[in-house]
Amino acid sequence: MDIGQRETQHYTVPHRLKTVSLSDCITVSSNKNCYTAAYFSGFKGLISVISLVSLLVDDYDAAIEFFTRALNFRLVEDSPQGTKRWVVVAPADGGTALLLAKATTAQQQQLIGEQGAGRVWLFLQTNDFDLDYQRMRQYGVEFCELPRHEPYGTVAVFRDICGNKWDLIERKKI
Repeated sequence: MDIGQRETQHYTVPHRLKTVSLSDCITVSSNKNCYTAAYFSGFKGLISVISLVSLLVDDYDAAIEFFTRALNFRLVEDSPQGTKRWVVVAPADGGTALLLAKATTAQQQQLIGEQGAGRVWLFLQTNDFDLDYQRMRQYGVEFCELPRHEPYGTVAVFRDICGNKWDLIERKKI
């Protein structure tokens, strides 16, 4: 099936308990028999945003301090959950939040700081690169490189308190 082409097979969406026809869909990508649809006519509540990304940490309080002070995030929630806590931090102006998840098993502990497998895997966008870069350096954030200018903007790779690599980026204004 070509992108944008309609198909008449019927599928049941289990959590909605509604049978839909792909003829009601606009297909935006396809991979053999797996189709991703951008729109189901008459369908309400389509997923629209990634709200949380889980980040393994070894200490809740140290992670809260790092994200709220070094990165200027806000603490959205810190609620006890038995032996764990539900800790959510987010950029001050909104966007995807982080669920700070304390590693409790040996496997989880081995993955602290390696969630991107050594690659940059999170991108922190700023409207004032120089200001945020200097503030983060003053706080002691470890930058892996000096800022560089790319066709898409100014960027520098840094590590969070656990060792995960991030990009601090100011996108070029178009």
